[in-house]
Amino acid sequence: MQIDLLNSVEIFIESLDEKEIAKVIRTIELLEEFGNDLRMPHSKHMDDGLLELRIRGKREIRIFYCFNKNKAILLHACIKKTQKTPEKEIDRARTAKDNL
Repeated sequence: MQIDLLNSVEIFIESLDEKEIAKVIRTIELLEEFGNDLRMPHSKHMDDGLLELRIRGKREIRIFYCFNKNKAILLHACIKKTQKTPEKEIDRARTAKDNL
């Protein structure tokens, strides 16, 4: 499966440390390999076609994505600091998805 990422996601990934970047790349490779069949603990369905890649480590990293034709588009990324994913981060991902 082809993976496209928005520029903001690319900048976010580049801001991480080496170990985190390696984990993010590995998780994106899993998405590339398994596509819509990727499930927990790596991927979680949010709502309305929006999903999140879950990268666990010393910091919880979330990358929101959706599927468009035969590719996955990485829309928005954040560091999760609370138990529940902040609604403003989900809204940013929804806005990016709506603007495709």
